[in-house]
Amino acid sequence: MRHAERLTLPRLLAPALALCLLAAPARARINVVTLPARDSVQLTVYNSADLTLVRESRRLTFKKGLNRLEFSWANTLIDPTSVELRAVERADAIEVLDVSFPPRAANTLEWRIQSETAGDVAVEIHYFTSGIGWTADYAAELEPNEKLMGLAGHVRVQNGSGEDYENAQVRVVVGVIRLVEQIVDLARQRSEEQLGKKPAATTTALRSNLALGRDTYARFRGAVGGRAGGLAAAGEEDELRRKEIRKEELSEYFLYTVEGRDTIPNGWAKRLPSLAAAGVPVVGYYRYEAERTGGNVVRYYRFTNAAPSRLGKEPLPDGAVKAFRLTGPERLYEYAGGARMKYAPLDETVELEMGPDRQVLVKPALMNWEKTDVRFDTRGEVKGWTTRETWEFELRNSRQTDIVLDLRRNFAGDWSLATAAPYEKMDAGKVRFLAPLKARETKRFGYELTTRHGINATR
Repeated sequence: MRHAERLTLPRLLAPALALCLLAAPARARINVVTLPARDSVQLTVYNSADLTLVRESRRLTFKKGLNRLEFSWANTLIDPTSVELRAVERADAIEVLDVSFPPRAANTLEWRIQSETAGDVAVEIHYFTSGIGWTADYAAELEPNEKLMGLAGHVRVQNGSGEDYENAQVRVVVGVIRLVEQIVDLARQRSEEQLGKKPAATTTALRSNLALGRDTYARFRGAVGGRAGGLAAAGEEDELRRKEIRKEELSEYFLYTVEGRDTIPNGWAKRLPSLAAAGVPVVGYYRYEAERTGGNVVRYYRFTNAAPSRLGKEPLPDGAVKAFRLTGPERLYEYAGGARMKYAPLDETVELEMGPDRQVLVKPALMNWEKTDVRFDTRGEVKGWTTRETWEFELRNSRQTDIVLDLRRNFAGDWSLATAAPYEKMDAGKVRFLAPLKARETKRFGYELTTRHGINATR
């Protein structure tokens, strides 16, 4: 059967469509030999819920009267409870009476369709599937002074749904859409029922699932399926021209539409450019916090997804970032590190943690420690004391550019600090020193920490 389907639907694994004549015996299933191929298909991919809305266009031949139409989803992650069919031509003459899951025909549903006309009719079939996903990745190119950068983004789409899609338009959703069910769970549950691994759903439960699927589909289609119009017939595409991604703002999320159409077989992946911005203001800084960075100095880059930063036209999807620096008069490339960027709405600041930088060092040294003001109770036991620690820090910038070092220290208990260096108290137990360092500069600073313990503590 799979071989026969491929003869009539090239590269199509599922769904298989067949028209069954009403005049056949009740238990016979007479399939049309030449199955209708898709004219075109549109995939709207929403990543967080592992969910894709599929819209197929086909031409079906109806006879006047009652027709039966089969839909199969074997070996795919299609959710059968979400499948819908509608005529886009002669809609007033074509009526879907009902849909049922036929006995002794696994992974198959059947529509009963009343047609007041005979001949070819254009129809659309809609359903949800899982297994199609997309990811974003970025490349940042920093100027030698690390104050400006170019930012390029890409979208990579992967198909692991078990189904091949020919002549497909791909759209991906950036943002949050809330759904009442995970479609993949519904699809797998129904497949297990068909295989006998689970008890078959009762009529009531089955109708409930169908209603749920249709309700979810209706809300999802209203959100992301209705704005791009019907499926247009595909023209010939100039493969020498790089494809682009068109972006539309739809309320609180964005829709990225990949230009042109592709054949998307199961196991397929493709990477396409989505963003290119030059001259983006960026702030590079370096942070040392022994408890968190393990004695290393960690490099960060910060920028804002806003119009003044030459960005801010759409939210930035979460994804991996690789950063490169241009160095020297020849502007040679130097790999600066990799980071993971969180989803960034409009006007939000993005902070990228690029990992340790061996060219910036902090060397802390405990120069002196003493215990004073020891206090005893009437039994001679220690009830209070005060410690004083004298620390010195060597800060070294071996880079060829000026930097700002963010040095943080954590203290516990009732403490006070004496130092000539300016600092900021961030909370009850943390301070921050901001130390500008010129290229190849080394500087030192120190402080005295006083900590009161036991009954010596005043807070």
